[in-house]
Order: sequence, then structure tokens, then C-alpha cells
Amino acid sequence: MGVKGLQYFMEKCCPETCVMVDFREMARQHVNSHQQGSSTPLPTLVVDGMACLRHWYSCQAWVYGGQWKEYMHCLKEFVGAFMTAGIRLVFFFDGVVEEEKRAEWINRRLKVNEEVARVFHYLKYHGQQPGRELFCLPSGLATFSRFALKSLGQETWCSVREADYEIASFALRHNCMGILGQDTDFIIYDSVPYLSVAQLRLDTMTTVLFSTDKLCHALQLQKSELPLLACLLGNDVVPEQRMQRLRSDALTAYRRKYPQSPPQGEKIYAVADFISSNKLSREGAHGVSCLPLTDREVLEKGVQYYLLPGQQPLWDISDTCPRSPVCLMKSYLSPDILQAAKEKHMRAECFMVYNVLYDGVVECSNTLEDREDAELTPQAIVYQSCRERIYGILLPANPDSSGRAPTVREWFVFPGNPLKDPKVVSPLPLNHSDLKRLWFGKNSETKCLRISTFLAIFELDEFSVEHDRLDGSLMAVLCLVTHITMQEGHLSLEDIDAYLSQAICVRYKSYTELLHTRVSHVEPRAVQLGSLFVRGLTHLVAANSACGCPFPMEQLMPWNTFDGLLFHSKYLLAHSGRPQEELLEGNASWVSLFRFLRELVLGICSRRGQTIQSRPRITHPGKHVDHSEQWRERGAPSGHGPSPQRYRPQTRSPSGQHGPSPQHYRPQTRSPAGQHGPSPQHYTPQTRSPSGQHFPSQHYRPQTRSPSGQHGPPPQHYRPQSRGPRAQAHEHNRPRSTHSNRRRYHLAPRWQNPHPDFP
Repeated sequence: MGVKGLQYFMEKCCPETCVMVDFREMARQHVNSHQQGSSTPLPTLVVDGMACLRHWYSCQAWVYGGQWKEYMHCLKEFVGAFMTAGIRLVFFFDGVVEEEKRAEWINRRLKVNEEVARVFHYLKYHGQQPGRELFCLPSGLATFSRFALKSLGQETWCSVREADYEIASFALRHNCMGILGQDTDFIIYDSVPYLSVAQLRLDTMTTVLFSTDKLCHALQLQKSELPLLACLLGNDVVPEQRMQRLRSDALTAYRRKYPQSPPQGEKIYAVADFISSNKLSREGAHGVSCLPLTDREVLEKGVQYYLLPGQQPLWDISDTCPRSPVCLMKSYLSPDILQAAKEKHMRAECFMVYNVLYDGVVECSNTLEDREDAELTPQAIVYQSCRERIYGILLPANPDSSGRAPTVREWFVFPGNPLKDPKVVSPLPLNHSDLKRLWFGKNSETKCLRISTFLAIFELDEFSVEHDRLDGSLMAVLCLVTHITMQEGHLSLEDIDAYLSQAICVRYKSYTELLHTRVSHVEPRAVQLGSLFVRGLTHLVAANSACGCPFPMEQLMPWNTFDGLLFHSKYLLAHSGRPQEELLEGNASWVSLFRFLRELVLGICSRRGQTIQSRPRITHPGKHVDHSEQWRERGAPSGHGPSPQRYRPQTRSPSGQHGPSPQHYRPQTRSPAGQHGPSPQHYTPQTRSPSGQHFPSQHYRPQTRSPSGQHGPPPQHYRPQSRGPRAQAHEHNRPRSTHSNRRRYHLAPRWQNPHPDFP
């Protein structure tokens, strides 16, 4: 994250370099100094999106998978504050990880793995979300933030090389008023003022400006010497340990020269003195050969990293031209496809496509996954098959003229993957039209082809009929929950109910309503399932990008399909045996829609020979429960749930109508007297038209709001259901274990990778 130790040095050892500024005053001064006749453009602030994620995500709840509607509100407030101040914003996001920084990327990911492990350790022992000291960004936040800002009308760019370089270059080229971020590389670039997002206060529109001029004065260096300072201290290009010997020699010489100097910050003072003492200038040295360095080539490469277009180094360097991205797949693809992919990527209109088509490398950062959970499969494995089909759409199956077939290298972070090498994946071809037709075709047949190709990626061709009956957000949820259920073998009916019920309820709730959601405790398994769903949304976006966008991207965004805290509450309710009516908050139309979607998911699984069982999990705050041990205490065989209920598809009457569900699977409602009775006929999930096609009944229409903005009242017969006698017996009257270690926590063994070819 920039130059090692420089941020601390400026803040603690050289505070005069940190200047408090007012954005409005900066904007006024910038306009006055760049007036161009009568039409003066708004002052522009370039925003490093990746550095702002922690500032933007100020939601109190973070461990559940993301509070996406609340996050959208935070972004609106951020944008609105600068618009009110008369400042135009331009956002940049990292679009690639350059191979020169791969080692640093891996080190950071492995470090975050340990932080994630500490989060789950805390959850198991305390049953509550940890404090901000263990904060982890929700999965997919960077990806979805691009689309969120575009939906707010903001100019948003995705980089094709190192984002810091593109940000500094754009800001210099367009005479921007500053760069807002949290990366000391912006101090080294000879560009525009660097402003701290960590010190930003929107209420007063103030922050800290890190002054390059004051830093140079304190260190007695020229601006052109700062790139060498950065490389000798260590940055993302030159590893810190690479220059350790030189820094030690410089520090020894500095202490001899200034024996009374305070120890604080002396490393940076010593390196700066070393640069000054060598009297390196364009007149006095040719190249960096006069420096006693063990690896001059690495140093030159590091110095070159900071040279913006048109700038020259202080010392002669053999190659000062900025490296342009090299397309490794050009022998397999037509130029118009590659150009379209690059343009869409730069405009932040797609995801994953450019990375596959240009250098054949895809990466995925850390996800909240419990490495001690032996049951749930990591998201990298769950979505492996759909990624292979996405690659099959984008890349040809046939080898090029040299006989080499295209492959994709995946750097996916998950428990058990040491990230020593990437996984090499071969595309899985689909029997669909070529990429040109998917991307550039305009007739109605092409639109149908895009839909069918999208569904084929998830092996859900059967849902093509439902596309005309459900909007894009519900189709996204339907595809995603079905795919997770088929790929993750340990999902229960309760898990499916939690996924579907939250996806329906979140559609009709504002972010302020969602703020009132409460949970009794945090269940680690639900945390991982929430992150699994959100990672799945990124795969939906990638599939949509590859297929020519059959769905508007906005419909696939998490603020339309998911709320982490709401999902957690539904998960706890579903596993507590609460009825469907309570999961859907007593709203009859929501219940009908829920049953329709549930029948579709379970129907697909049944036709594929997969049995989904009911396995409610009794959890307690602050106690991690081994559920197989829990079931053994009830007398069930090891590894099996308490008399699991199995889903069976509905039978049909001779007339072709669906008959009632088996009695143990029939949804329950209340009679006016408060007693449970069989479901009324209008809750039958599906009916058939005369042609024999399935269609949802009128009860599946989303409920509208009253003029006051409130939802209609719940059915009068609905009352929240308490735990029945049987459930209470399980929870309160089951025999207590007499084992000596009964009070100890049961931790599942580390997940073992069932795919030996996946690193």
C-alpha cells in the first residue's frame, strides 16, 4: 500500500507536511487559477475507489454479507456532499493485478486469511459481531461499488494497468484539483495534491493534504528524487527486504554524521541523506551505476514506475516508456471483440471479461469463510463449473496456429489454498452461437439466445419459460439459489427458505426499515452462506457480461437482491422451525411468491436426483455447536439429522392439476381460532394453463405500496408462531450429555480439498 513507513513518518515525525484543508476553499482557488473565459468547468477531484471502500462502508453491520441498501445510501451522501460543494468527482478502480505486484497481492491475501480466521474464532466464542478492529470488507464490495457509482450518474473508470498510475496520469492531464485516496504513492508521483480519505469529514468538508513540497523541504530533496527514495524504502514494486543492506549502511553513516539525532524517523532521514550525499544529478552521474546497489535493474524498474507520460527521470534509464497491456489471447479472437471488451472494461460496464480475454488471468480476493468448517464448500469450488462455461463462451475450444489451446489462470483465495501457483483452467465449450452474435446482434432471436446462453452457464435451461414471468432480480435469485443448492451438497430446506424469504422481503424494504432488523446472535454458518450468495452475484454479473447483457446490470446488484442482516434473521427463524408465514412477515402475496420460487428450486433438484432434507440447527449465542454431536445426543446415527424430512415433488390429479403436498411438507397457516390447519387452496404453488404450461397464480404478483408508502396489512389470521411442543422438547428436554468435555467447544476439522487438482 504505497511507500513503506512514509505515511507514519509524515504524520508523526514531520507533522508540518500534513496540512488541514477545506475542499470548498480548494475548489474556489482552483477555479480562479484555471479560468478559461466565461465557461469555467467544475473543479474535478479524482477518487481512488479502492482506497475509499473502508470509508464508504460505514454500516454498523458488516459480518453478515453486506448491508447493501444502506451502503447505497452512504454512497449517495458522499456524492451529494461534493456536488453541493460544486466539485465534480471521477472514480477509478483497480481493473487488473499486474504481475510485478502479484507477490505483494498474495502476501496481503494470506494475511487477511488470518484475520478472517480470527473473525470466525470470535463468532464461535462470543456469538456476536466483532468490533471494528477485526473489520473485514463484505465480499464483492469493490466490484459492486463500480456499478453503484455508475447508477448514481458518476463518471467511473476501471484501470487496464496499475490504478495508481492511471489516477495520477488522469489527474495531471486534466488539471484536476486533487486526488482523494490513502496511498503514499501519490506523494511520489509528480502530479496533483494528494488528499487523505481517512481524515475526510463530510460534515465540514475538510481533510488532510499531504504536501510534497513540505516533505522535500524537510528531507532536503528535489521532487525528482522522491521516486528513488520510495524504491530504497520499499514499495509494491521493490520489496522492502531487497534494499535492507543499503538502508542499514545508510543508517550507520547517518548516525556517525548526526550522533545527536532522535531515533524517531531516522531511517527515512538516513535514506534521504544518502541520496543527497551521493550528489546524483543529470550532470554528475550517468545512470545509477555509481550507486552501491546489488540489483540496479530492480531499482530502475521501480523508478520508472513513477514516471508519468512526458516525464523524464533524474538519472538515465534505458527504457522510460510506460508499459502498455499485452493481449495474450489475440491469436484466438478478432480485433473487434478485443476492442469492445477493453472499452466495456474501462467504462466499468462489465466484470471478468477483459481479464479473461487479454491476459487470461482471473483473481478473487478473500471471502468470509470458516477454515474449520468441514461441511460447507468454499465459494471458489461452488462456482468453478460456471466459470469454466463463462470461459467457454469467451474463448474458442480450438488451438491457435501454434497448436496451443487457450487456458485461464485462476488466483482464488479460499481456506486450504496456499496460493503457490494459479489453477490452470480449460474453457468448457457451450453449443451456442459465436461471441460476435451475442455481443453485437440486435434482432429478437439474439435476445433469446443471450437468455438461453446465460441459463446454460448455470445448467438451468429449464428456467427459460420463467424468464417472461419473473423480473431480472427474481431470476437472479432463482438461478443463484438453485445453483448453490445443486453444487453445495449440505444445504437444507431451512437454508433455501432463508435465501428465498430474504430475497423477497428485501425488495419491499427501504434501508431505514432494514436498519431495525435484529438478530439474537450471530451464527458462523449463516455468515459463510451470506458471503457465498454475494460471491454468486459477482458470477451472475460475469455471466451477464459474457452473454451480451441479457439482463440490465442493475437487476443483478445486491441492493436489489440481498441484505446480510435480513438474511441472518431469516436463517435463525427458519432453523427455529418458524412457519413460512412468519418468514414472509405475514404478507400473503409474499408467501405465494415464496412458495412458487421454492417449488421451482426443489423441482429442479428433484429432477436431477438430488434430495433436499430438512435439517434444523439449534444454535445458542456464544456457543459453537457441532450439529452431528447434537443429533447423536438425540439418538440419531452419526452424521444424520433428526429424522430428516425429504422433499418430494407434488403429485398430480388426473386433470393435470398439482395435488396437495405430502402432509409433512404442507405449508401451515392458522385458522381464525388460531389453530394450525392445512394450507388453503390459493397457496398451491403452481397451476397449469390449458396448454399445460406452468404459470404463477395471481397471488405471485409483488405487493404494491399504499399512497403513504407503507405495505398493506398482513392477513388478519396471521399471528407469529411460537415454538411448538416438539421443538421445545428438542431444545429444553433432550438428555444432557454426561461427557466430561460437554462444556467444551466442538470445532470441526479443517476443510479438506476434494479436488486435488485445485491448489
